[in-house]
Amino acid sequence: MSKQYGFYIDTKHCTGCKACFVACKDRQNLNSGEKYRKVYEFSGGTWNKEDANAYSQSVYAFYVSMACNQCDDPACLNICPANAYTKRESDGIVVYDAEKCISCFGCQQVCPYTAPVYDYEAGHMKKCIMCSDETGVDGVPNPACVKACPSRALDFGEMEELKEKYGSLNTIASFINTTDPNVVYEPHKDASSGTTIVNKEEVF
Repeated sequence: MSKQYGFYIDTKHCTGCKACFVACKDRQNLNSGEKYRKVYEFSGGTWNKEDANAYSQSVYAFYVSMACNQCDDPACLNICPANAYTKRESDGIVVYDAEKCISCFGCQQVCPYTAPVYDYEAGHMKKCIMCSDETGVDGVPNPACVKACPSRALDFGEMEELKEKYGSLNTIASFINTTDPNVVYEPHKDASSGTTIVNKEEVF
């Protein structure tokens, strides 16, 4: 593979504002209920009564912006009986052929990130392809979500460069790495694997 594009997600600075989600939905002209990029809130902790006049707390919350991670071992590609998915050699992006989709929903069910989205009007699955249908300078994709983030909590580029710049952590909180996702995380202080996640919910 000549190169592999991916995302960087800074959970320290993501505020859950959903600007990335809105920009993606607008850029892709998605129907009601369709989301390529989702924002999750993780929360937990407790309040403890120390004495009659004082409480201590360990309450926390942080956000994770999530889209298709263009995995090295894509679950969607591996399960699709119609071979509608392909991992592109030129940039590592997992693309789909809508004409081959038989609407079995297998890809959506096995994806750890629920990335495939069903278009009920068109009658087929679709997914994030990193805005690669409209490239910027030197033919490099210019994802709308990254451009829209007011906190600069998202970045995009070749994985080698992202890892050199930000590290190599590619799983966080309760997301389980079973597909070798092409993503790098900057973890929130409460996002370690040892943290007990009480609530995980998608922010609407």
